[in-house]
Amino acid sequence: MNFLSDFILLLKARYPLIYILTSEEERVEYLLKYSTKKYLSRAYYSWDFIDGYKGNPNDAGFASRNPIEALDLPGKLTPETGAVFILKDYDNFLKDFSIVRKLKNLSKSLKTQPKNIIIISSELVIPDSLKEFITVVEFPLPSYDEIFEELTRLVKSLQQTVSPKTVGNLAVACQGLSMERIRRVLSKIIAQWGEINELSSPLILEEKKQIIQKTQLLEFCLANKTISDLGGLDNFKNWLKLRSNAFSQAAIDYGLPYPKGLLLVGVQGTGKSLTAKVIAKEWNLPLLRLDFGRLFASLVGQSESRIRKTISIAEALSPCILWVDEIDKAFANSQNSGDNGTTNRVLATFITWLSEKVSPVFVVATANNIDWIPPEVIRKGRFDEVFFLTLPNFKERRAIFQVHLQKVRPETASTYELELLSKITKNFSGAEIEQLVIEAMRLGFSEERDFTTEDMITVVQRFVPLAQTKSKEIKQLMEWAESGKVALASSSGL
Repeated sequence: MNFLSDFILLLKARYPLIYILTSEEERVEYLLKYSTKKYLSRAYYSWDFIDGYKGNPNDAGFASRNPIEALDLPGKLTPETGAVFILKDYDNFLKDFSIVRKLKNLSKSLKTQPKNIIIISSELVIPDSLKEFITVVEFPLPSYDEIFEELTRLVKSLQQTVSPKTVGNLAVACQGLSMERIRRVLSKIIAQWGEINELSSPLILEEKKQIIQKTQLLEFCLANKTISDLGGLDNFKNWLKLRSNAFSQAAIDYGLPYPKGLLLVGVQGTGKSLTAKVIAKEWNLPLLRLDFGRLFASLVGQSESRIRKTISIAEALSPCILWVDEIDKAFANSQNSGDNGTTNRVLATFITWLSEKVSPVFVVATANNIDWIPPEVIRKGRFDEVFFLTLPNFKERRAIFQVHLQKVRPETASTYELELLSKITKNFSGAEIEQLVIEAMRLGFSEERDFTTEDMITVVQRFVPLAQTKSKEIKQLMEWAESGKVALASSSGL
């Protein structure tokens, strides 16, 4: 069932007090006014604190700046008169004892009358004393079909020719925005470019970035890495390409479910964080980074509330990539924390959501220590795949050198002895190879010349890779990967 059918059912069943949670006041009011008159033939009354009741000439301005008087109007109508009373921002007055008492009394009397009181608010604020009397309904953001229809109408009004495929791609990019925000960003696109086309997506993503910055729970990351920035990892690349259109409307029409996510486990510096950025870039989706440390607060219940809010934000901005960096540390803290189980409850909420979510939020979680992650997290159903990123082999090291040298010396990259450099950097991670190139550049710069293969050999001789300093931990990771419980990101194996 959708929102409209659920709402009509509540009215017909004579639910006296309904609380609609939404930030789209104008859109929800239009739908309520339309539906109550079309399907129930009831009178429609709308109240706000400044203007009082409006829309009905007989009661215009009634109860202006008087929230308790606003509850008198239902009693002024005959019991047989069907009516819907919309109270905007009324959650601000629910702490008043007289209002709470009056709402309870109205709840009792309206059960036998075709009348409903509906509170519209962007925040859920219901005192405990009213929770049994109020039914909460969440008003969803515009669906793909609604956005597509709005974009089609706008393109037609502008007398532009835009292909249905482009309109569909823009509709996907707009998902997660309110209709008002969609109209604003489209106005911005037209003002800047004069037309709507396939190049409009970046401005839509910028609008989503503005929403994220206001939450202070998630970080909007720049997805500026392409698949060509990854050296090796052939199995992962093939997996990614196979799902390149996984969030398209065509995939939905085909009957494919949204992919859930990936867990990337491996040695530090092997490209796990880079991989998250590559996925977002290749799929053209916004990348949101979740730091579990931001979720925990000192007040009782606040941490649990924050994880729920984080999930709702990610779902509201979907389709998107939710990047959970170093998730293993969150589970390690849960085993050692003395916070009366708050950490465990937060993680349990997150894990349950991973299993049950149907929204197009693709979760990319990275971990260095598999021992800290409970087995139930790794099982199929929470993540589509668990990839192990090992230290690069000879062929992959050569590809990584090629990637970094091509960036800093695109015209002379072929003059460096990649075969030799790849041979002497056994057990170096991708991040360490990148640092090696940077240090060689410093040597050349200090002597006012270009850096050479010999400079990189000198750096290698001084360099102590993590594989030596953390040999025990890396050996344990390798043994776990060899057990066959995980997919290898590289086709050449361990």
